[in-house]
Amino acid sequence: MPLTRCVVVGFAFMALAAAPANASPRGPVSQPAAVASIGMRLVDVPVAARNDPRAQVYLVDHLAPGTVIHRRIEVSNTSPSSAHIVLYSAAATIAPGSFLGASGHTRNELSTWTTVRPSASDVGAHGRVSATVTVVIPRGAAPGERYGVVWAEARSTPVGGTGITQVNRVGIRQYLSVGPGGAPASNFAIESLTAERAPDGRPTMLAAVHNTGGRALDLSGALQLSDGPGRLRAGPFPATLGVTLAIGATEPVTIPLDMRLPAGPWDAQITLHSGLIARTARATITFPAAGASAPVSTASDRSGSTLLAIGGLAAVLVAVTAGVLVIPRPGRRRLASIAAFRPFGRK
Repeated sequence: MPLTRCVVVGFAFMALAAAPANASPRGPVSQPAAVASIGMRLVDVPVAARNDPRAQVYLVDHLAPGTVIHRRIEVSNTSPSSAHIVLYSAAATIAPGSFLGASGHTRNELSTWTTVRPSASDVGAHGRVSATVTVVIPRGAAPGERYGVVWAEARSTPVGGTGITQVNRVGIRQYLSVGPGGAPASNFAIESLTAERAPDGRPTMLAAVHNTGGRALDLSGALQLSDGPGRLRAGPFPATLGVTLAIGATEPVTIPLDMRLPAGPWDAQITLHSGLIARTARATITFPAAGASAPVSTASDRSGSTLLAIGGLAAVLVAVTAGVLVIPRPGRRRLASIAAFRPFGRK
């Protein structure tokens, strides 16, 4: 009976190299030749978006029907042997909190408007190749935002008889808004904040973020804690990356804090960003002994920052990873070693 051909895919968005995926079929099977590691970067950034961090790594544009644009990209082969790399655009969607590239060469409206030239290239060991992405917006295109990915793809050569091929893809996201005039405004609100404890006792922060604008958002940010027990300060704690908000969607930004962080109360401040847009929420928080506190609604001030003042065991803020704990003391400053925070203060 002939073996069914199997394709194993590894992929990444804007990674320097996509690690190959491995197949583990039953029984001893010869391994396919190693698939090349590839990288990809955007070379051109629209002048109007030169200060926007998202536009420096993704293809982010607002275009009128009938417009044609060209953007240069660079693809690198980081492996020690030559690689055949295929370049193309394929579909993408935004599903609960994530930007998802479709499998294979799945098409959507945006991918049919997008071409990459050259569409394939043999790239030498540790070599690079430039390509041009062209997007042609039909004159009758309906207003709205579309999503896609410009992929660079390398495949291994299967060992005879195995039927297994490894595929590596690395891609640049496409966020394309279509319509007359200027781009729809981006905006979001931090609607509620919740303090939780994970089953293992780790304090966790959740922020419910609502996309109130006309573009999809990629969220990042940080949390600062101050006026804690003994007037401790901690942070900044970077927020977990990877949350993408569709237009009109509300999703949580969740960050686990250090297990050794005191319960509080703390004065907490979280600031979240998407491109050039930033929103801030503040609260007085205490982590519960177990479970979660009730979500607490926030209100926005005129500057667009989100403010919150809560006491006791009420809820609260978002963002994290190991940080710095600061202990104010009279006299000169000194370094100490407390838990994972590397605290310091004045003596």
